[in-house]
Amino acid sequence: MKKYFITGLLVWVPLGITVWVLNLTISTMDKTLLLLPHNWQPDNFLPFHIPGLGVILTLLVVGSTGLLVRNMFGQAMLRYWESVLLRIPFVNSIYKGVKQISDTLLSGNGNSFRKVLLVRYPHANTWSLAFQTSVPSEVVAQFNEEYVAVFIPTTPSPVNGFYFFLRKSDTIELDMTVDMALRTIVSMGVAADSNSGKYPAFISNT
Repeated sequence: MKKYFITGLLVWVPLGITVWVLNLTISTMDKTLLLLPHNWQPDNFLPFHIPGLGVILTLLVVGSTGLLVRNMFGQAMLRYWESVLLRIPFVNSIYKGVKQISDTLLSGNGNSFRKVLLVRYPHANTWSLAFQTSVPSEVVAQFNEEYVAVFIPTTPSPVNGFYFFLRKSDTIELDMTVDMALRTIVSMGVAADSNSGKYPAFISNT
């Protein structure tokens, strides 16, 4: 009986959490419809509420913004508004910090996480997964040998962590993708291999 109960949990828990996350995401994005003029909001002229219309609006706005800033006129507008934000006390520090994080996680440039490393943390007898980032030139000038900057994320929330400078010789570069490393960290090692999406063997034997 216990085996069947656990098998049922393994089916329903991921399904339930997936549905909950999707519902939360869609309901949150539907709130973007409130940005439209009152007479343009779908709930005012449709006979019933249709979930997901905010997702379409969000995708259109984000896609249109991306298309706009890909040309010279859009880039000029972006630089202007960034210069305005950077002149506002307190707002400038928030904007710069958030922009650096988004550039690191979303862009394909050299500042994004490109390598997964093993580093000795929190003490010499243990190893932790870390992501190699860029070392500021001012810091590089202080070292006589090659150092790397690493971000060590926490489990299960990889957006928090620690930023260190380590000797490159004290790190081990892994043949692992950033996505796989993030999945391993978030799942606390449960999804540590490529077969983690499959059900355990005992389910198929029941």
